[in-house]
Parts: sequence; C-alpha cells; structure tokens
Amino acid sequence: MTNNPDYKKGNNNPKVFYGLPKEIKFCNNCTYNNQKPNSEIEFKHNIKTKKPIIVFNKNGVCDACNLSNQKQRINWKTREDELLELCNKYRKKDGSYDCIVPGSGGKDSFFAAHILKYKYKMNPLTVTWAPHIYTEWGWKNFQSWISAGFDNYLFTPSTLTHRLLTRLALENLFHPFQPFMIGQMLFPPKIAVKLKIPLIFYGENPEDYGNKKKKIDSPKKDIKFFSKKKSDDFFISGLSHKQLAEYGISDNDLIPYRPMNINEVKDNNIDVQYLGYYLRWHPQENYYYTIENSNFIPSPERTPGTYSKYSSIDDKLDDLHYYTTYIKFGMGRATYDSSQEIRNGEINREEGIELVRKFDGEYPIRFENELFEYLSIDNKNFPKASKKLKNPIMSKEYFNNLTEKFRSPHIWYYSNTEKKWKLRKTIFNNY
Repeated sequence: MTNNPDYKKGNNNPKVFYGLPKEIKFCNNCTYNNQKPNSEIEFKHNIKTKKPIIVFNKNGVCDACNLSNQKQRINWKTREDELLELCNKYRKKDGSYDCIVPGSGGKDSFFAAHILKYKYKMNPLTVTWAPHIYTEWGWKNFQSWISAGFDNYLFTPSTLTHRLLTRLALENLFHPFQPFMIGQMLFPPKIAVKLKIPLIFYGENPEDYGNKKKKIDSPKKDIKFFSKKKSDDFFISGLSHKQLAEYGISDNDLIPYRPMNINEVKDNNIDVQYLGYYLRWHPQENYYYTIENSNFIPSPERTPGTYSKYSSIDDKLDDLHYYTTYIKFGMGRATYDSSQEIRNGEINREEGIELVRKFDGEYPIRFENELFEYLSIDNKNFPKASKKLKNPIMSKEYFNNLTEKFRSPHIWYYSNTEKKWKLRKTIFNNY
C-alpha cells in the first residue's frame, strides 16, 4: 500500500523513470509498447542511465515489426551463399575448432551449433556461462547438447560472488539478471582470444527485437558490447568496482565480469557474427529442429508470466527476471513471446492481446523460496555485505517493498479501493 500522491489514479502529470516516453503507446502490429528497453552496454549501466527504447514509425509500428517485414524480401539463398563463403574462410582443414557457439543448450544454441557442424562442416566449440540455478530440465538439455557431438567449455563463476552481485543488481537496479548478462556476453570473446578462435556465431540479432540498427544489413556484433577503452569505465550491479569493494568484492573477484580492452579484440581479429543474418531465424522451427536431432525436453509446465514451455527454461532465476521487467516497464514475458509469434505468423494480434491479458505480470511463485534463499546475504558468508545491506535476508515482504521503489508513476497507480497496483494503460483496455 502507498500514500504517495505520484501513484494516484487521477494524477495527470506523473513522474517518469528511466528516461522512458511519458505517453504510453502500443504497436499497431504486435503487443510491444514504446516503453520496451533495448539491449545496452551493461557494464556502463547504473540507475541514472537513460534506457534506450524501441522506436515506432509514423504508422505506429515498432522497429521489430518493420524489420520483420523487410526480411520478407530477403533472398535467403544469397545469404546462405555468404555464409558458405564465411565458413570457407575460417574452416580448419585439420578438424580443430574453427568457430565458437555460445549458449546453454537451449533450442537456439543447439540449432546453431548443430547446423554449423553437420550441414556446413564446421567444428564449433560450444561455450557456456552457467545459469544461477539450473532447472532440472535445463541441465538435462545442456547434457543433450554435448551428447549430440560437441565439446564445451562451461564456466561457473564463484557462487558467493555471483549471489552477492545478483542481489546488489536487484537492490540497485531491480535487474537481477545483469551480472549474468555481463558474464555471458564477455565470456565467449575471452575464450576466442585465449584459444585463438576468432569466429564467434551468435543466433539472432537484437535488432530482431527492436534494437536500433547501427549498420545497414550488417551480420556483425558491435565490439563495444564486450570491450572497453578505459580501465575505469566499468560498472556492475549499478556500482563501480571501488564501491563494490565496500561489500567485500575484490578486483580479483570481478575478473570474469571485466570487459577486455578494445585493442585486444582488434589485435586478435575477433569476428562476432549473427547466424540469423544468413539463415531464416524462426524460434519455433528451431525448437522442432532441436527435438528432431536431440533429446531436448521442454519444461513440464508453462513458464510463469507466459504460455510457452520451451524458451529460456534453463535458469530458475529467469522467472524473476521477467517479473522485474514487468514492474519497471509494464510489459512481461507474455508480451515478449506473443510479439515474436505475431511477427512469425503463428498467432494474430488479437490472440496476442488475449495472451497478454491472461498471463503478463503473473508473479513467479514456483521457485520463490529457493530464489529468496539465493538472494539472502548471510553474515557467515558475506560479513561486510550483510552489515551494509539494510535488509540482508530476502523475504516476500521485502521484495514487494522493493517493487514500489522501481515502479514508474507514469506506468503504475495504486488502487486504494482494490488494494493493489494497476497499470495506467494496457493493450487490452486500449484495444
């Protein structure tokens, strides 16, 4: 419950957080709204950072839908010929590793590694930054990936360091996935440099989900997302490395999360490519491909906050991550899933709106106790941090209080009659 006047229903000039657009609009083609955050350079991100957001054109259609329409005109045979040329450039004749495929063994990383190896005759090394807490089915799918004929480098950061960074990211940014995202982004190019394997294949380009296009029809990932120029230009969990020392996190603890120097990337000619530029990328078809070629298993139950059972299912913290996104931006996992399926022609917009109405923003209760234990900072393992945090032990009550801190008043109001938080504007009320 809140008495803050900013969150009154009748407030005609509510405050706006994160540099978001004041007027909430919805795409005329999918279920995205104009509050959707785009990918950013996470190691430069703190609470004062203005979020880059998706752009709508004059017809009220988002960049992701516009790009999807443009892709209908692509000559995929020509794109595949470009892929063959790229593979021929890097393919090793002695059978040694000639490319790196990052992933967890989910449908997309399995598809990428498998088709590169068995159709295009590459020999990929798969690399994985471990999830916070594996789901049972996520671990089995990871093993199935390796069993399909792939070597793998699995990096598991210190649980103590990663737990504390995750908790601080929740506390400071309401973004518990941020330390994972930083590590996951930086690990593959570091391995590429270390093992002298310059070619890295990711799956789909973030532009497919609305990121602003930097270069026209470029298959390459910008190196600024995983490298830096200045040694002090580094944040994690919303704090600098000097601030993190106050919580007992040393510079050595941060080595896995520290981006490389940009010159190191350039000197080693690291070439990061999106396979989705060359091949028609269709997540549902990737799932069918993976089922056909491995022992991949979907989640035994739908993911909280959405209706799907086979996408991003390896990490128990995933549920909480999408819920925090819903709190900050007013859009949850059902919005992301339905928008993608609308663009791919699996459902229409009306069906997407109903799915958003039914599932978006559902509180993820299934792993709640385990996640709150993971996010709790006890005195024995974290003597400095437990004293510095106001509430070191995570509970449902404290988590709910945190949500109030990160709800932007232009997105949310509190209904005193219903005794609950409500969105000021939704796609189903607007429809």
